[in-house]
Amino acid sequence: HGVDLVLGATEKFNITNYLNDLTKNDLGEVHSCEIEDADFYVGSYSIGDRTRAFLKVQDGCDYKCTYCTIPLARGISRSDTMENVLQNAKEIAEQDIKEIVLTGVNIGDYGKGEFGNKRHEHTFLELVENLDKVEGIERLRISSIEPNLLKNETIDFVSNSDTFVPHFHIPLQSGSNALLKLMRRRYNRELYVDRVSRIKSVMPNACIGVDVIVGFPGETEELFLETYNFLNDLDISYLHVFTYSERDNTLAAEMDGVVPIKVRKKRSKMLRGLSAKKRRAFYETQINNSLTVLFEGENKEGYIHGFTENYVKIKAPWNPNLVNTLQDVTLTEIDEDGLVKVAIAGEDLSTTKEPSIASVL
Repeated sequence: HGVDLVLGATEKFNITNYLNDLTKNDLGEVHSCEIEDADFYVGSYSIGDRTRAFLKVQDGCDYKCTYCTIPLARGISRSDTMENVLQNAKEIAEQDIKEIVLTGVNIGDYGKGEFGNKRHEHTFLELVENLDKVEGIERLRISSIEPNLLKNETIDFVSNSDTFVPHFHIPLQSGSNALLKLMRRRYNRELYVDRVSRIKSVMPNACIGVDVIVGFPGETEELFLETYNFLNDLDISYLHVFTYSERDNTLAAEMDGVVPIKVRKKRSKMLRGLSAKKRRAFYETQINNSLTVLFEGENKEGYIHGFTENYVKIKAPWNPNLVNTLQDVTLTEIDEDGLVKVAIAGEDLSTTKEPSIASVL
């Protein structure tokens, strides 16, 4: 009710063809195609603020995870051309944006279905190598990437790059091999441990984020604790916790062993508490380290926020001279309130001659 126009995955890029006038319709119109016919790719990027842009390089997914409807809504895995990705990156650089975040539904699958290129489909490593050469971009950050698609060659390249930052977000979903099999994930917990170990061996200060689902059908108390203890022992930095919810047209919605909602919420709370502990522990390892903060552009109640290259979030007293600048800082200490003293190099940009007091969130 109240909707005039609904456009499908293909049609949304031709919205002007459907806007005949601005008259209010009595009934909504729906224009869509079968998802199997959505074999196109439209390269794009979005600018969230003056400091960071999100560059989409891939869409769709060929994986058939039992809880997920993305393949039904977004179609098969397909990629933007290398040429177009690099052109978009250059356009972003020309706008004085300091950081690009690579995004996609399954970005490690980049190259598969590279639109308009049937002779040679590039790899994710080739994408990373070519983006590293684009002039004018200070930072490149990889968003969520599947552990089985994060290869040693990519990890090693990032470790030696001056542009790609030491921050990885790697979905796990469960620390139980039994549940990973039910989810139809394409790896086991042993591979995940190997990926984390590889990253930390070449980038000891790297930040590693983890996606995890709680309350998946068949998750007994024993299997949940297996996940909890697995994560507790793992050298990671924070969690994104998702409480399982049933989705139509998925195999998981028909599985036995449904976990009560109340139990799901309890387990989710436990993992969020673990995430806070992990983040605090990671920040403590960064004390006395010399890092670089990219300050953002919004005045939030008298404070300016920013991120270090390894994803420590900084909250400092507002200073417009810091906006969209990269500043070398030293994290000196965390007090009982979670405040960190940050010594900012370049006192001409500081509001005082004393080191700024900032908060690590």
